[in-house]
Amino acid sequence: MSAINLLGISGSLGSRSMNTEVLRAAALLAPPSVEVTLFTGLASLPHFNPDLDVEGSVPPAPTRDLRTQVAKADGLIICSPEYAHGVPGALKNALDWLVSGPEILYKPICLLNASPRSTRGPAALAETLRTMSTTLVFGAPLDLPLAGLRLDAPAIVAEPELSRLLRSAIEALVGQVPDSRRKRAALASS
Repeated sequence: MSAINLLGISGSLGSRSMNTEVLRAAALLAPPSVEVTLFTGLASLPHFNPDLDVEGSVPPAPTRDLRTQVAKADGLIICSPEYAHGVPGALKNALDWLVSGPEILYKPICLLNASPRSTRGPAALAETLRTMSTTLVFGAPLDLPLAGLRLDAPAIVAEPELSRLLRSAIEALVGQVPDSRRKRAALASS
């Protein structure tokens, strides 16, 4: 199998976000044949407006960038906080921009939860992604025992149990890539 490209999306805009650190740790733990790139354009996406997304129109540049990065990725890793028992608005906005296009169809997605006390937001995110015809892998989501800890990516990597969980999640996600590639190739040829 050729090199695997994974796109990490943090649902938090915070500069010291534990969710973003988890994704950075995943990038450090990925095997050499797997590249994990973090999407950094969440804050620059305009509010979703279906009038800007009709056939023949050119969506805003940040939206085009999101779609291009998702299209190039073999799979996604999403780590997101829960806000008021739901999906953070910035992340939901990004998903709304992806609903009308083929970029995310059949993509395997690993959901990571940095706060196991959060249950409703991750469940809502999983439901949204299922509705978008994606494939959730390794549970929905994988809870990481990080509650109350303020670890950066190297510290997460240094914790044996956290490293084991993240490596297992990446392996499960990579394992779904061949099937996803087949489905997407069939979609493109139809």
